[in-house]
Amino acid sequence: MNEPEPSKLSTRIDAAVKKAVAEAIERHRRLGESIAIWEDGKVVILTADQIPPLTSDAKTDRSE
Repeated sequence: MNEPEPSKLSTRIDAAVKKAVAEAIERHRRLGESIAIWEDGKVVILTADQIPPLTSDAKTDRSE
């Protein structure tokens, strides 16, 4: 049985998690819901209007 290399599997998992987070953030923005983020050592609440729209380029890189 061929098992994927751990580094390749972890890369795929990382990309999938980033995509899921980006999609969840976009869903909150579209529904007008706020999100909480960590910024400068503090919790900051962003309103839906403060969340930047998801672009096709950001689908995998948004959470960085």
